[in-house]
Amino acid sequence: MTQTITANDLKTKGISILNEETSAGDEVIITVRGKNKYVVLPIEKYNYLRECELEAALHESRKDIKDEKFHKESVEKHIKRITRG
Repeated sequence: MTQTITANDLKTKGISILNEETSAGDEVIITVRGKNKYVVLPIEKYNYLRECELEAALHESRKDIKDEKFHKESVEKHIKRITRG
């Protein structure tokens, strides 16, 4: 379950409140003036999410190659093509 702490709690209790609230592997939302502003999560969860993001990008790239949605050209032609607009 996602926990919410205030920026003031973080200021007064320091890193110990983050250690406590993320100990179950869940993320913590930090609020500033009553609004959700930041998310803190354990590094293991961050690494997992980053890996998922990279896997999705790889999947998309493989699909583009299969569907022939790519350009094969020199660096000079590539720079010219992407800076035209």
